[in-house]
Amino acid sequence: MIDEMTTVLEPSPLPDFVETKYVKDITNRALSYIKAGFPVHLRGPSGTGKTTLAMHLASKIERPVVMIHGDEEFTTSDLVGGEHGYRIRKVVDRFISRVLKTEEDMVKRWVDNRLTVACKYGFTLIYDEFTRSRPEANNILLSILQEKMMDLPVGRGGEDPYLRVDPDFTAIFTSNPEEYAGVHRSQDALRDRMITMDLDHFDYDTELAIIQAKSKLSKPHAEIIVNIVRGLRESGKCEFAPTIRGCIMIAKTLKVQKLTPSRANNVFMQMCQDILASETSRVGSKTNQDRVKQIVRELVAKELGTGKTIDAGKEATQSTTAIETVDSKKEKKESESLARVPG
Repeated sequence: MIDEMTTVLEPSPLPDFVETKYVKDITNRALSYIKAGFPVHLRGPSGTGKTTLAMHLASKIERPVVMIHGDEEFTTSDLVGGEHGYRIRKVVDRFISRVLKTEEDMVKRWVDNRLTVACKYGFTLIYDEFTRSRPEANNILLSILQEKMMDLPVGRGGEDPYLRVDPDFTAIFTSNPEEYAGVHRSQDALRDRMITMDLDHFDYDTELAIIQAKSKLSKPHAEIIVNIVRGLRESGKCEFAPTIRGCIMIAKTLKVQKLTPSRANNVFMQMCQDILASETSRVGSKTNQDRVKQIVRELVAKELGTGKTIDAGKEATQSTTAIETVDSKKEKKESESLARVPG
């Protein structure tokens, strides 16, 4: 019986999940490694879809899911289990009339934590950002991944000091690169027991499909947002490269406000500057924020100056028509003046 303190998730297809050729290729490769019996480690910058992809893989495996989020304060007991509370037993003896004998004892209560539950019942373990936990807390994983055995603490009770890992147990890990703040360097022995897949930012078609799925924006409007974010990323002038999250934030805000990208509407410009400067800058880095805002201003002007949107197109058409009308009136007036000049 699974303890009530452990949360087990039922695998199901993710809503609005986008499967482009790029995503399918990564999914198929990862599933082939898992099928061969190897843990998979998805590593990449923030905003490259590691956790979402891990959940997608788990839904394909079709086993209950146990999820752990790496934490600096974790110890091995946070993964394996520990003593939580007490169990009280009371015995009342009325064997002799009018004589009451009461006996009580108190025993510490052991509760299995998520890693033990996943190993015991053959669930899929998703250890998200596992390198944010200290390396010594993750040492318990070495024997689990290699020998398929789990060392049990003495306080757990039972005769067998080891737990044999269920054959259906699967492990999926995610992490950011080591240069990220709060990330520990993983043990070589642990990395050697898993297959690492390095992820990067999505390709253009995948980013476009994700934004449309998440925000329900039209394709032309989604393309403008993707072009602006990718242009900023490719400029190489940010402390941190903008990710798909920035695209989604802009697109969803635009949809909620019922706005369209328009050169005449300064709100879109300010929205892009606020979101992208925030995502690509360290806290308090005003120099970078100002630089990013200037680049975004130029990118927005470039995108909306091509007449890609209805608003921009109307504006350009109206301006051209007005100029042509003025020029026509001017030419007509000059012709009339020349006709009145005596020969």
